[in-house]
Amino acid sequence: MRVLDFLVKKDELGATRLGESSPQPIGEGQIRLRVEKFALTANNITYAAFGEAMHYWGFYPAEAGWGRIPVWGFASVIESRCPGIEPGERFYGYYPMSNEGVLQPKRLSPTGFMEGAEHRATLHAVYNNYVRCVTDPFHDPKTEDAEAILRPLYTTSWLIDDFMADNDFFGATAAGTGLVMLSSASSKTAYGTAFQLARRMGIELVGLTSAANVAFCESLGCYRRVLAYDQLARLDRDAASIYIDFAGNASLRRTIHGHCANLKFSSSIGGTHVEQLGGARNLPGPRPVLFFAPAQIKKRSTEWGAEVLGQRLLESWREFIRITCRPTDPWLLIEHHRGADAVTAAYARVLSGRDDPRRGRMLSLVEPAA
Repeated sequence: MRVLDFLVKKDELGATRLGESSPQPIGEGQIRLRVEKFALTANNITYAAFGEAMHYWGFYPAEAGWGRIPVWGFASVIESRCPGIEPGERFYGYYPMSNEGVLQPKRLSPTGFMEGAEHRATLHAVYNNYVRCVTDPFHDPKTEDAEAILRPLYTTSWLIDDFMADNDFFGATAAGTGLVMLSSASSKTAYGTAFQLARRMGIELVGLTSAANVAFCESLGCYRRVLAYDQLARLDRDAASIYIDFAGNASLRRTIHGHCANLKFSSSIGGTHVEQLGGARNLPGPRPVLFFAPAQIKKRSTEWGAEVLGQRLLESWREFIRITCRPTDPWLLIEHHRGADAVTAAYARVLSGRDDPRRGRMLSLVEPAA
């Protein structure tokens, strides 16, 4: 089998190509996995956009100037020189946009393993954890495509909600109802965050989106109000407010900061508007703070213990996936894209920031059997 890698130019995310090579022998303690399928969402575009600053390019290094975007998906072991892991086992985890990957497991357990490659030793543990599908309480074979698409996003969403509550909404709700604004409100991570925040008291949740996605965002049932980006003047200028920015649009950020005279906190989450990313210097109001989900995981693991944290997240996830994948009128419509051309086209669509928000895209570079 040829090794196929989908490569992205680090300083020009729209430039891509397919790398081909021959499989290399694996070493003692390593495993080779066939990356069966993986999700591609705006979250992965954020990984690329912040690849240098947040070290996302470091997980699967490529030749100079090019990168392999990490993605969440499923892979099966096709060769193992690691005792305790057998060919045929499936794992959910963080893979390259490739048809195979080589890992070096350590700290094996009935639930999975941690990646032990030296070049990943300084990268955050949450991305180095690989879970055995057979023992994973989050995994359901009937909804595994939705799991690959939404699980990492919903984990981030759940942690954003927890972070805001943990910090008492930075005083925005102290004197009554606080205004919480989410940009790119149609994105899957924003929806997951809204799903959680809508259950909180003392919040007026406002979704900000393009005019084309207003009706979709209203249909989600989470937002108190949905405004198009050209309707920002309708926001109460003096309301105690929080801005949760999923778009990364520098112009929009400046407009929000300029309009909201009582902005208590500004949180930068991602970059769905890649072509409009920009800095945050000389803004009115509070300086935007980049939210890093692993930091909140570490905090709660210390305070609650990993088992309690996992159980709380699992309970919330099960409710979320039940609603998302309901048999009648499912919110998420999954499309599969197989092969280099299909993967390239799907990537361009997601990168554009104009993809249908209902679509969940599952990709694969595994070539069909002859």
